[in-house]
Amino acid sequence: MGSVGGSGQDSSKRSRSGRLLVVSGPSGVGKTTVVRALAARHPLHFSVSVTTRPPRLGERDGIDYRFVTETEFDEMRRRGELLEWAEYSGYRYGTPRAPVLAHLAAGEDVLLDIEVKGAMQVKAAMAEAVTVFLAPPSVAELERRLAGRGDTDPTQVSRRLIIARWQLEVAPRIFDHVVVNDDVETAVEQIVRILEHPEPRENPS
Repeated sequence: MGSVGGSGQDSSKRSRSGRLLVVSGPSGVGKTTVVRALAARHPLHFSVSVTTRPPRLGERDGIDYRFVTETEFDEMRRRGELLEWAEYSGYRYGTPRAPVLAHLAAGEDVLLDIEVKGAMQVKAAMAEAVTVFLAPPSVAELERRLAGRGDTDPTQVSRRLIIARWQLEVAPRIFDHVVVNDDVETAVEQIVRILEHPEPRENPS
C-alpha cells in the first residue's frame, strides 16, 4: 500500500513515537478494502512492501507494491534492509526497514499489511507493535470471496484455503487482536478502537 493520510501532524503528535499496526489475514479476507476504509478514519502511513510476484491488473509499482526480481530481493535480505519477509504461494514478500522506522520516529502511525509469518517476525523484533488478524466469517465465505475475485484458479483457491485454515487456527495465540470482517465498517470501527486503546490480547468478536 502507498502512503495515505498522516500529513499535517500537530506538535503533540510529533512529540511521541508513532505506533506500528500490523494487519494480517488469509488471502481473500478483504484486507485491502478494510485498510483503505481505515485510512479515511485514522491518519496512517501505509508501508509499501516489496514482492517477487508479478503485478495484478491495476496494481502500480511503488504504490501498491515494489515489484522486484528474485535477485533484488536476495540483495535486500543480505544487506539487512527488510524488517520481515515471508514466502506465500511461491512468491516472496518483505517490508523495507528504513521507511518504517523513519515514519515511526517522526510520530506517524504506520500500518503493515503483511502475511502471518511476517507479522510474527515483526512482533518478535518489535514487541510494541499492535498486531491484528482479519478473519473471515467462515471458511465457506472465504472460499466464495476467493472464487469471486476471478484472478485465482481453482487449484490456487484450494491451496490458499489450506493455508487459511492454518492461519485461523494459530491466529488467536499469536495476534493481539482478532477482528472478523463480516461487515467492512464494523471491522474498521473495531480497528480504530484498537488503535485508540491498544491493550494487548483482546480479541473482539
